[in-house]
Amino acid sequence: MAPGAISPEPTEAVGSLTTTFDDTLRFYLNGTRVVLDEIDPEITLLEYLRGIGLTGTKLGCGEGGCGACTVVVSQYNPTTKSIYHASVNACLAPLASIDGKHVITIEGIGNVKQPHPAQERVARGNGSQCGFCTPGIVMSLYALLRNNDSPTEHDIEEAFDGNLCRCTGYRSILDSAQTFSVNAAGGCMKAKANGGNGCCMDGKENGAGCCKDNARADGHQPIKRFTPPGFIEYNPDTELIFPPALKKHNFRPLAFGNKRKRWYRPVTLDQLLEIKSVYPQAKIIGGSSETQIEIKFKAFNYPVSVFVGDIAELRQYAFSNDHLTIGGNVTLTDLEHLAEKSAREYGPARGQVFAAINKQLKFFAGRQIRNVGTPAGNLVTASPISDLNPVLVAAEAVIVAKAKDKSDPTGVSVAEIEIPMSSFFQGYRRTALPAEAILAAIRIPMTRAKGEYFRAYKQAKRKDDDIAIVTTAMRVRLGADGIVEQCNLAYGGMAPTTVSAKTANTYLVGRRFAELETVEGAMNALETDFNLPFSVPGGMASYRKALALSLFYRFYHEVMTELDKESGACEMDGTGGTEHESTPKVKSHFDGQAVEELDRAISTGETDNDAAVDYAQEIVGKANPHLAALKQTTGEAQYTDDIPPLTNELHGCLVLSKKAHARILSIDYDAALDTPGVTEIIDRHSMPNDAANHWGAPNFDEVFFAEDEVHTVGQPIAMVLATSAARAVEGARRVQIEYEELPAIFTMEEAIEKESFFSFARELKRGEDVDMTFENCDHIFTGVTRMGGQEHFYLETNATVAVPKLEDGEIEIFASTQNPNEAQAFAAQVCGVQANKVVVRVKRLGGGFGGKETRSIQLSSIVALAAHKTRRPVRCMLTREEDMVTSGQRHPFLAKWKVGVNRDGKLQALDLAIYNNAGWTWDLSAAVCERAITHSDNCYYIPNVHIRGRLCKTNTMSNTAFRGFGGPQGLFIAESYMSEVADRLGMPVEQLRAINMYKDGELTHFNQSITDWHVPLMYEQLRKGTDYDNRRAAVTEFNKEHKWRKRGLALIPTKFGISFTALWLNQAGALVHIYHDGSILVAHGGTEMGQGLHTKMVMIAAQALRVPIDSVFISETATNTVANASATAASASSDLNGYAVYNACEQLNTRLAPYREKFGQGATMKELAHAAYFDRVNLSAQGFYKTPEIGYSWDENRGKMFFYFTQGVAAAEVELDTLTGTWTCLRADVLMDVGRTINPAIDYGQIQGAFVQGMGLFTMEESLWLRNGPMAGHLFTRGPGAYKIPGFRDVPQVFNVQLLKGVEWKELRTIQRSRGVGEPPLFMGSSVFFAIRDALKAARAQYGVVPKTISSTEEGDIDDDEGLLRLESPATPERIRLACVDPIMERARVTAKPGEQSFFVYI
Repeated sequence: MAPGAISPEPTEAVGSLTTTFDDTLRFYLNGTRVVLDEIDPEITLLEYLRGIGLTGTKLGCGEGGCGACTVVVSQYNPTTKSIYHASVNACLAPLASIDGKHVITIEGIGNVKQPHPAQERVARGNGSQCGFCTPGIVMSLYALLRNNDSPTEHDIEEAFDGNLCRCTGYRSILDSAQTFSVNAAGGCMKAKANGGNGCCMDGKENGAGCCKDNARADGHQPIKRFTPPGFIEYNPDTELIFPPALKKHNFRPLAFGNKRKRWYRPVTLDQLLEIKSVYPQAKIIGGSSETQIEIKFKAFNYPVSVFVGDIAELRQYAFSNDHLTIGGNVTLTDLEHLAEKSAREYGPARGQVFAAINKQLKFFAGRQIRNVGTPAGNLVTASPISDLNPVLVAAEAVIVAKAKDKSDPTGVSVAEIEIPMSSFFQGYRRTALPAEAILAAIRIPMTRAKGEYFRAYKQAKRKDDDIAIVTTAMRVRLGADGIVEQCNLAYGGMAPTTVSAKTANTYLVGRRFAELETVEGAMNALETDFNLPFSVPGGMASYRKALALSLFYRFYHEVMTELDKESGACEMDGTGGTEHESTPKVKSHFDGQAVEELDRAISTGETDNDAAVDYAQEIVGKANPHLAALKQTTGEAQYTDDIPPLTNELHGCLVLSKKAHARILSIDYDAALDTPGVTEIIDRHSMPNDAANHWGAPNFDEVFFAEDEVHTVGQPIAMVLATSAARAVEGARRVQIEYEELPAIFTMEEAIEKESFFSFARELKRGEDVDMTFENCDHIFTGVTRMGGQEHFYLETNATVAVPKLEDGEIEIFASTQNPNEAQAFAAQVCGVQANKVVVRVKRLGGGFGGKETRSIQLSSIVALAAHKTRRPVRCMLTREEDMVTSGQRHPFLAKWKVGVNRDGKLQALDLAIYNNAGWTWDLSAAVCERAITHSDNCYYIPNVHIRGRLCKTNTMSNTAFRGFGGPQGLFIAESYMSEVADRLGMPVEQLRAINMYKDGELTHFNQSITDWHVPLMYEQLRKGTDYDNRRAAVTEFNKEHKWRKRGLALIPTKFGISFTALWLNQAGALVHIYHDGSILVAHGGTEMGQGLHTKMVMIAAQALRVPIDSVFISETATNTVANASATAASASSDLNGYAVYNACEQLNTRLAPYREKFGQGATMKELAHAAYFDRVNLSAQGFYKTPEIGYSWDENRGKMFFYFTQGVAAAEVELDTLTGTWTCLRADVLMDVGRTINPAIDYGQIQGAFVQGMGLFTMEESLWLRNGPMAGHLFTRGPGAYKIPGFRDVPQVFNVQLLKGVEWKELRTIQRSRGVGEPPLFMGSSVFFAIRDALKAARAQYGVVPKTISSTEEGDIDDDEGLLRLESPATPERIRLACVDPIMERARVTAKPGEQSFFVYI
């Protein structure tokens, strides 16, 4: 979305510069010298690299939050006086920053023929699926190895904190990377005993050891590095050297630009001060992490920018007796090391401030940001949620600013200005730094050797690489008598600036610290300091207030612990209290258990490599890596926007609505058309007819371009076409639209109240009338279940390149879509041509997850229209923000249920009303609702059922398909009512599940027989195999012993129906060619988006035709090879396309049979094909398959809806810090029934990735909309900065996955008797949610808050919700903390005043 342009301040020269500036950049790129003297000042390093054809470096978010653009910049570091290989976000790095440095991209370290060991190990270790994030991940690993060729397992685990992956679930990447750790030298780290997935020597007889046991230097010492058998050895001596010429590089002041923007790169402080004296409003840039976001997403305009990263004077440091001085431009990575060094230099007592800095920096953004970010940049941006600023405020640091001395007429003298941190922040994003000054240094004082205590804390939505919700640093100085002499409690996230808690600070001074009255009084004072209103900007009023109190409470008791250690007079008692002879009050209120923060161990995992042994064939059933993995890890895999620029190509930028619901009064394109480079603007009037503007089968209620009204923020109104992407964006910003705002609806509750529904009301009944059944039930319970949506966050945003032909209206479209057939149909519609004139090609997708099933059609059709109208190639790749506001999400769901149950726990009846938030158009919402209805039983037999489904019509983007397609929502509803019913029955929920589990042959509520039913078996296998019952006892004991730490367990089953519910979609075609040389080309209708579909199809073809895998190739998916293909969705693509490929291969086998008989079974395919060709035998075959037996009538509740059910069970154990809401998954075990796996490596990857994505859905990923102001109705969480998906350090600490084996699949008639695996495991991630709920129940029970049960309640009052935990999904840290009922939380609750609403809308 292109916001209107903003220039923060006018930038006019107030003098002239005397420095002589060079205008040429000199650097090395992948070992080759580059000299640039024609430099576009407005492009980033990423744009430069991609512009010269190095497309392995990807654009994922544009804000440094995903790591897809990671490159390595090697440079001499003036702070450490050594060469440092910095992983850097190329999407943020200005070109001015690379002069005199060596830029290394993914292409520079290896290729498919000669890969770097990091590239090979990630590829062969199944660490790549869609592959779009993979080059960035490999480069982060490469950077680690270049700086430390013997990393520890901790170094490896933390190396990827600036990278995200949406596909793999991270486990396989970490396993691959850990082979480089020095810890791996003691064994290959794959031994099952160590949590690995199996050493090569596991199970061998005669005491054979690990494959590495012979790799010892002298029988005692392990070798330094380990090379897995058959892999390339890592030899640091073979790496690209730092170019010798750069060691002698003369850093000259640089200046370059055009009439729109000018860059300066001074190399001395004096040059910088001169620039600032001439251009006081010039933008000073160090890491550019904030500036690029302002330019790209806020449309800020900085005509003069100054890169200061190469001024050595600003990157120095000096130790003094009582303080450390650091240059303002020391990088945060160097500051980490300096803080560690300082803590050692000054000792644990005097170095407490530096220990706090190091602790905060550990979770400060990602490594790529820390490698370029600076403390000066952090300070002057004045973010109210900065992690570093509260530390500097609490430490009473001093800012040292410098500027040219105005009183000196020669302009030589420099004025030094000291600004105490206490007065540095003047307001929101405003500081006391004079406009002409620069922040030169920071003086950070020591703490006193005795009696002074300093700590820092941070709470965020995610542990790594996340902005804080609340961050704080606290300092207290005590006299010898225990009286507080000084105190500074500094907080971020509680006000528009970093602030000190003045009331609390004042209260504490002069009081005896170790008294109950002191801590109570301080808490009261903090409540006064932070009396947040319910509608506070940023939301989360109760949570933020609770954190302010809780973190002080933690600090207080951490200091008490230190006092105990120092005095030696206190001994911890068994409950966390103390014995203290001289201070008897201490025991009554000292809470030692509040001190320890939740941390993680090194994560491990195990998979069963023997799962397919019983049925594996020569090729099928074997664990082959993804066929494109090595291309992905080397950056050679091509995605849509990697297509080289085409002659005469135009770029498109959408003009999107800025109102949630409004009437369009006027649109003015004049300023946009006057923008240099803009050639044309298309809108609704560019369509061949009015009908062509409508899309969205089967209702066609959506328009490509808005007509008279807009119904959501982000609705396309027009597309601006220009000669470059930047000029198109500029033109789009200049389009002027006048609106008349109309009432808008956002939430499901609003829609229900106002009866805003689509004309869809699905109903399903089974058994007797539920109302009559309820009368005969022993117990009846009611409840409400709500869960939020989920952003797809595929790493590759929607992208299209459309190329018109010069005759017959033909057009070729390269699109990132799961649905080439529909892309073809609607492109033909908007271009006014027949479908046979349109060819849609898909090489691969950088992730899809359902988000590119229908929503991709909007962009591909608009770009096709643009190309058709202009008769020029047109390219458009959406920004992350544009993609998130236009493409839709997983549907939020609301369910109101009533369950009847007998005393023995047997479910008797379910009455269920389901609502989903469809957004502003139908899209696929009806089918999503239907699947939710069919999955709202999960694995439980309920004889009498009445379910109703409605679609809420709201003014959000149109919600759409997402992995599971309503299934996870229906399953979540089921597990929610099971959990609440069990609580009110006073029965363990595991027992309730087991009592009601389907038996083989029973009918579902949609009257389909359950066959090949293995859930009960797996439930027991996992229960016993994970020692669940003993762990349950251990959890109970743990919870008794811990006040603020609680653990929880959950054991969750699932069944997921496989088939499109739209019958006609259950078909597939394939085309197989055999060429003279015996090579085979396969085409099928499915798209490759990381799920390994092409790999499985190649394996099926190779097995069927009896040839090696490398003889079979799939080039792409295209509409001119396989027509009318169904979308790649519903977890059915391997079934459908696999049988179609197999069908084609069998036709060919029949034709080749005489030649096999003639030449013998050992004949090569080349020999067979050659002979057949000369006999004029057709060596091409078209295969086809349609799923048999299925077909269902909703009206009659009869027929077979799904071909089969994929099944699974997951167990999860979590630990919560209830003081903050932080949690970690200690262990997760998944057992899946995927039938006879075609490729276990692919299936394990799908299960791991789906589990982590599901864990994100149910615990972390929260979409928020702004309620008021000029941005009302806008999505707030529209990028990785605000929307958090799981990262590397969020995966279960122990993550084990197994495939069911040792059973028969008698009724399964799929290709190779395999089951679809893409979607079903996603719900397994909910086991983490229900484990969190289990832990919260223990936390609440500690304070006597428990649900009323049938044994404790009077008859007729059994449906009382009192004490019942009703936890909404996702279970974010905020929701976890708010579900607690401890005294701190209760005093922190903020209630809304009449008419007051929260800052955010949660739809």
